[in-house]
Amino acid sequence: MGQKINPLGFRLGTTQSHHSLWFAQPKNYSEGLQEDQKIRNSIKSFVKKNTKIASGVEGIARIEIQKRIDVIQVIIYMGFPKLLIENRPKRIEELQIHVQKELNCVNQKLNIIITRISNPYGNPNILAEFIAGQLKNRVSFRKAMKKAIELTEQADTKGIQVQIAGRLDGKEIARVEWIREGRVPLQTIRAKIDYCSYTVRTIYGVLGIKIWTFIDKK
Repeated sequence: MGQKINPLGFRLGTTQSHHSLWFAQPKNYSEGLQEDQKIRNSIKSFVKKNTKIASGVEGIARIEIQKRIDVIQVIIYMGFPKLLIENRPKRIEELQIHVQKELNCVNQKLNIIITRISNPYGNPNILAEFIAGQLKNRVSFRKAMKKAIELTEQADTKGIQVQIAGRLDGKEIARVEWIREGRVPLQTIRAKIDYCSYTVRTIYGVLGIKIWTFIDKK
């Protein structure tokens, strides 16, 4: 029996914290959840439109949302903030206006902060975007996986596992291929593991990318 669990949910409260911090009554909970999804989608679409990216990597590691009574604070952790910030204050203002239009929030003020992360290629979301860009450019999936692992070696991670599923290289039958480097102890709760799943649309169909990175043992 393969009983699988999301590595981030499994570690909540030990090595993993929530990406959204707010409280709501049970009847309003679903609205708050949809609002979070809207904020994340509108930020990602804005970054996609307004950055000229050669590698296909947007560089958003994660988006944290903190809601208070009158303020929504959004912290964007980016690997390559220079992609968004050529003329910083103006760009952030544009982004705030864009998100506020999507949300239609009148009573709450929106604050957006951009924070740079130190090792971009140690983050699975940025790695998944890199692999997705390679697959869209018809690079062999094995080459893309190996290149991603080479990039993580510079980022001081203790282990990485990359899995790609779907019609790999345009073959008729879908299959799953994976590669691991170093240690990835998924059943140890103390192990700080970062994870992401990412879908990429290619001309052959949808491929699924999953990445686990073992950062540190707390």
